[in-house]
Amino acid sequence: MTTESPRWFKSSYSGNGGQCIEVAANMPGAVPVRDSKNPNGPALTFSANGWSSFVAAVKGGGFAA
Repeated sequence: MTTESPRWFKSSYSGNGGQCIEVAANMPGAVPVRDSKNPNGPALTFSANGWSSFVAAVKGGGFAA
């Protein structure tokens, strides 16, 4: 377990419209995700492998509307 605090960032593709998520990529083995509109609210935490699979599916069009 690490004592390091999450370093949150938004995607470079995010605009300033407030409809963003933030991700902390500095937590070994885990990827916390939070709503940028509520930085003091809860965060969902995914395994690093699970997050990588999700991002790959999004990039591959797996969640197209």
